[in-house]
Amino acid sequence: MEPVTLTTERLVLRPFEPSDAPAVHAACQEPGIQRWTAVPSPYGLADAEQFTGTSVPEGWRDDTAYDFAVITRADGALAGAMGLVRLDRLRTPERQAELGFWTAKERRGRGYTVEAARAVLRWAFDDLGVERMEWHAEAGNEGSRAVARKLGFRMEGTLRAKLVREGTRRDVWIGSLLPSDLAGQPGPSGSRGPAALDATPYLPYPG
Repeated sequence: MEPVTLTTERLVLRPFEPSDAPAVHAACQEPGIQRWTAVPSPYGLADAEQFTGTSVPEGWRDDTAYDFAVITRADGALAGAMGLVRLDRLRTPERQAELGFWTAKERRGRGYTVEAARAVLRWAFDDLGVERMEWHAEAGNEGSRAVARKLGFRMEGTLRAKLVREGTRRDVWIGSLLPSDLAGQPGPSGSRGPAALDATPYLPYPG
């Protein structure tokens, strides 16, 4: 995938660059990010440099993860990270991806995460042909679940013992979002419009 940039009213979403490493390192010192996400703990500057300089470009090149830096248009600050991960089923009949995100502590409570996520979701549905978007979070991550609910994800339950963290199996919450759940919402600037005209028919269970 050729890296893309998306814009919203208040944000620019672009692939991370090596110069973002200090800001990523600073944001990931927040205990909640280390507790609830897959970033290393403790999180060093070398981890941020590896992520911004190696993992992100490799993810775009190899179609394994599409990670965006969420940048505020007003002051150019890093508000968080937003991306599509677990893309092994994106170009299979499943046409599925997973949304992941974290938000810098000092930028929370302003709606940036929801605004950024809506842009990425619309791009994924319209341009990439995603037909089912999943959201996963370790059970107990109420902040992430609140964002998912605001985006319209339907909570589907708990995956028991799904996650292994620090040598312990833990439960994971799962939710899903379909293209029809975003019907009528405008796409971000940078999105090229509907690309899934051959969408797989959906036959929901009537029960």
